[in-house]
Amino acid sequence: MFRPTSKPARAAAKAAAVSLSAVTACAATPAALASAAPAPAPAPAGTVTRAPAPDEATGDDGTAGTAGPHDVVFVQTSGEDGNRVVAYTRTPEGTLREAGSYETRGDGGRLRGAEAADGRQASQGSLAYVPEESILIAANSGSGTVSVFEVDGPKLTLRQVTPSGGGFPASIAVHGGIAYVLNAGTGGSVQGFTIDGPRLEPIAGSRRELGLSTDRSRLQYTRTPGQAGFTDDGSRLVVTTKANGSLQVFDVDDDGLLSAEPVTNDRSPSAPFAFTTAENGRLVVADATNTVDTFTLWKDNTVQPADSTDTGEMGTGRIARDGGTVYVSHSGSDALTAYQVDDAGRLTPAGRTATGAGPTDLAVSPAGDYLYVQTSENGGVETYRIGPDGGLTRTGTTIVPGAVGGEGIVAP
Repeated sequence: MFRPTSKPARAAAKAAAVSLSAVTACAATPAALASAAPAPAPAPAGTVTRAPAPDEATGDDGTAGTAGPHDVVFVQTSGEDGNRVVAYTRTPEGTLREAGSYETRGDGGRLRGAEAADGRQASQGSLAYVPEESILIAANSGSGTVSVFEVDGPKLTLRQVTPSGGGFPASIAVHGGIAYVLNAGTGGSVQGFTIDGPRLEPIAGSRRELGLSTDRSRLQYTRTPGQAGFTDDGSRLVVTTKANGSLQVFDVDDDGLLSAEPVTNDRSPSAPFAFTTAENGRLVVADATNTVDTFTLWKDNTVQPADSTDTGEMGTGRIARDGGTVYVSHSGSDALTAYQVDDAGRLTPAGRTATGAGPTDLAVSPAGDYLYVQTSENGGVETYRIGPDGGLTRTGTTIVPGAVGGEGIVAP
């Protein structure tokens, strides 16, 4: 995941293999996570086609296409001089057409050392959709706020901008009327909110400090936490800590409050970056030391490793699941890899697909038929049709205005 964007610098980064092992050897520890999901093998990417360039749309005037309820994609630009969410509709041919561009009234942010190809926030989940309320929540890392939009097809209406409860909000977890924002700055923290229509209300006493080493050196982007996410049943909140080398697991009570302290599962010298759950309830973790790991999460919030595989790639970071298939992005190798996970948590590599420069965040359509991948170095989004065997065929490449280095993509 971590690498510079200039051609000489990228070449040097690839030669160095972008390994975080040396960094994690001297990092602090935080907590536990991970699990796996079965997956068929992806085919090589098909021919790239480019969607027709749409007219730029702003605010409520931006509507285009004839999108069905699940043919919409929202992309966050993370602009440091003004964050935006850009809406797209997907055509029957699998290309994207811009349908609106919406100010969040906040700014994106950049961690020290993070280059455009890695994503400025070095996180997963900075844009979150809440289907029960039809709202979209965007993290404004540079402003310490989150923005809440009401969603009507591809149209967004800004309803609230509210403090995130800490510095540099970078990931948003939602489940059952509760949202937790992961603030990546000053040691890391999580802040809870209830979701009340198109608004977030802070939960009194819900803030929890993570106690991480998130210094402001040139390696800051390796040391901040990567993602906060709920388990499928909402009973636990899991935080990945990257070069701090751990997975932190909190219990969640019926009122949305977390346990006073997390269980910290030390995974040093690993660097857990992002995770998804598997169909069997395990956790599948994309690790920045270029592995994919599966874990069983026990009732006492400890994790037991089930399997681990070396990806053979560089810049391993984000991960998404489509049924029994997990897809992992590698910003240092400009590639996606796919894996199957059996009932015992064993991983089987299931294919590799070349991408554009700097693949970071990714999202699967609700129907499981398309995969959308942000290519942060050029501010693009690549669209892939998912075949019955999990194989990927690229159907379109779209450049998102002002989204170089941007992170955050959802497909409601």
